[in-house]
Formats: sequence, C-alpha cells, structure tokens
Amino acid sequence: MKIKFLIVLFLVSSLSFSQERSFTAQDIAINKLIDGTLLTPESSKKQNLIIIIAGSGPTDRDGNQNFLKGNSLKKLAEGLASNNIATFRYDKRIVKQIKKGNVDKNIMFDDFVLDAKAVLSYFKATQNYNKIYIAGHSQGSLVGMLAAQDKADGFISLAGAGQSIDKVIIEQVEKTAPMFLEDTKRVFKVLEEGKTTTAFPPALISIFNIEVQPFISNWMSYNPVNEIKKLDMPILLINGTKDLQVTEAEAKLLKEASPKAELLIIEKMNHILVPIEGDNLENSKSYNEPGRKLSMELIEAIVEFAK
Repeated sequence: MKIKFLIVLFLVSSLSFSQERSFTAQDIAINKLIDGTLLTPESSKKQNLIIIIAGSGPTDRDGNQNFLKGNSLKKLAEGLASNNIATFRYDKRIVKQIKKGNVDKNIMFDDFVLDAKAVLSYFKATQNYNKIYIAGHSQGSLVGMLAAQDKADGFISLAGAGQSIDKVIIEQVEKTAPMFLEDTKRVFKVLEEGKTTTAFPPALISIFNIEVQPFISNWMSYNPVNEIKKLDMPILLINGTKDLQVTEAEAKLLKEASPKAELLIIEKMNHILVPIEGDNLENSKSYNEPGRKLSMELIEAIVEFAK
C-alpha cells in the first residue's frame, strides 16, 4: 500500500470580468528550456508585468498536469490581463522534456530557480514595463522568492509554504500515517546530509523514490522563512481557508518572518484558487473542473497590490 501526499505530487469592486478579450496573447520562447505565454492588455500606457510561476510536479503554464485540468494559472493570467496588468506564465522545463520523451533524471530544485531568474532577466532587458512582479504558486512561491531577490519589484506568494519541504511532509505523515513518522524523519536526516537511501517502508515510495531524493535534498535546503527575509520589496501573501495542501498557518509563518508583508486569508478559497462551498470531495473534484471561476477577491487583491 502506498501513501500519496498532495504536496509531493505537486493560488464587486471595479474590476472587469468581461467575457470579451481585452488583451492579446503571444507565445514566447525564453530559451531552449522555457516556453510561455505573454498576455498584453490593449492599452497604450506602459504597464506592470506579473510573472506567474507554477507549483510542484510537471505543471504547465496553465496550472495543469497529468490528468488534472483546472486551468487555474491560465484563469489567473487572464483575470489580471483583463485588469490592465500584463502577465507571463510558462511551462516548467520538465513539461517540455516529457513532451519530447527526454526527461532529465538529474533535474534539481535549483534548476527551477535558474529558469525563473532567466524569465525575469528576459523581461527586464526589454524595458517595456514599469514594474515587474513575481507571483509563485505553491512550490513556485519558494522558487519565486529565490528568483526575486534584488531583481524584482515585488513578490506575491500564492499558497506558499512557510516551512521547508521536509517539515511540511513530516507534519502530513504525523497527521495521516503516524506509524511511519520515525521512518520519515530518519530518511530526511539522510537526505539532509546529501546522501540517498533505499532503507524505508514501501508505503513511503511515493515520497522517497530513489530517483527524486537528490531533488528533495536540494529543495529542503531552503527554508522559506529565511529566504523571505532577504526580500527588500513589497510582498503579498495569500492563502485560502479551504486549501487541502498548504494551510493558512504557512502564510502566517511567512508574515511573522516578514512583518511588512501584506497577508490575505481568503475564506473558502482552495489550493487551485477557486471558492469551495462544500466538503473535501467537492474540493478534490475541483482540480479537474476548468469551468470553475477563480476567487474574485484574489484577483482584486493582486490588482490592487500591483497598481
């Protein structure tokens, strides 16, 4: 029996929510690894740009992976572009590798940070924008923190963890499968030393597959509360009360580490940034329901922050 953890497998007023397209779309290749879509509002004024970074797993520019299609990041990008904020969202490098059947088994967390930095540098070089913000969703929050340092004009964390990934997983194991808690802690100690191991119960294979252990080791070397302290820029922290993967407590940890940051907890919003009125079953099903609308409060908050 395998234990599956969502965290390993993987964000009214004067706003415009018109169905009419008020922006143009352009596909851009940043480099040989990164392809994405730039949405440009139809305005003669120089705009701000928000770079959207996806969460864990082989997530594409729209926020989708495998058989889960919720289009969360596509809807976020379009919602912001409809309110006169340019957006760029991109496929994680592993998406392109999967499509070509040439997956790099040695891929590291730092590679995702390098990709985000490349995207930021590309758009800064154009000098087409007033300000450039980074918005990272889930795992992309930490990636964005690291990429934004001394380079971006602002940072937005969408459902980002406040603890290192090993601490997050240990908490999940303690809640859902406490019989494997000590084994989990032991393996993480091995990974912390930069080593790998096959000495763990088969039930933990979904976490500690030998091929991904170096990636996890690299990922867990970064503590979000330490990294956010390095950001000398406006910061917006957003989490939802219906998030099954990253609780609002994580955002509060980031707020404690960065007291000047704005913190917004959105009632009933889940991990893919849509409102959930019902139970966990509705919540889980929403991951594959692209027709759902994003939280209007989310769009409103980001627009206000960026403007």
